Amino acid sequence: MINKIVQSMAEAMAGVRDGSIVLIGGFGSIGQPNALIAGLIEQGAKDLTVVANNSGVGHVGLAALLETGRVRKIVCSFPRTADPVVFEKLWREGRIELECVPQGTMAERMRAAGAGIPAFYTATAVGTKLAAGKEEREIHGRKYILEEALHGDVALVEAWQADRWGNLTYNSSARNFNPVMAAAAELTIVQTQHIVELGELDPEKVATPGIYVNRVLHVPYGEPTVT
Repeated sequence: MINKIVQSMAEAMAGVRDGSIVLIGGFGSIGQPNALIAGLIEQGAKDLTVVANNSGVGHVGLAALLETGRVRKIVCSFPRTADPVVFEKLWREGRIELECVPQGTMAERMRAAGAGIPAFYTATAVGTKLAAGKEEREIHGRKYILEEALHGDVALVEAWQADRWGNLTYNSSARNFNPVMAAAAELTIVQTQHIVELGELDPEKVATPGIYVNRVLHVPYGEPTVT
């Protein structure tokens, strides 16, 4: 019987290795799997590369992970946010690497990884510093650069509903980077607000099929106030 629901945070985080590329869902604080981030901090993996929309806010969630000093590199679109105190301190001290990737390009790189596409051409960033060292090609009179798929060793995802097979739905704008990240990693770990029985999910609302999911942890936290 397929049952991807785990009973503890320790079970959810088992086997996350030092040096892993960790994809962390969310757009700012919306859809960010803060419970799983706290579990990763407790688990102790280090020398991590983190892929996220931004570099964290304040001293919670992703910022708390950076503050441990166990993240070697961050790949993100918005390293400067409303309150990026932790990242800026680490950056100024030379204690963290940064790869800045346009938001749409980052999403497509992970979508490509999940779809088995090794690379693609895009016009985004042509003629800028972000194109340095990348293959350039002219197609129908327009220049494009080659971007490679972005695979993760681990994805940390927040869902709204899940069943024991790992099928997932998301709540409103929490459906941001979570689906593409879930599909792009070797090990996808999910925290979900609700666990439902098989057959209860509307198939039209399942954004992540269970084939992409390895572990599901029930983390109820109340009804959201922001969508």
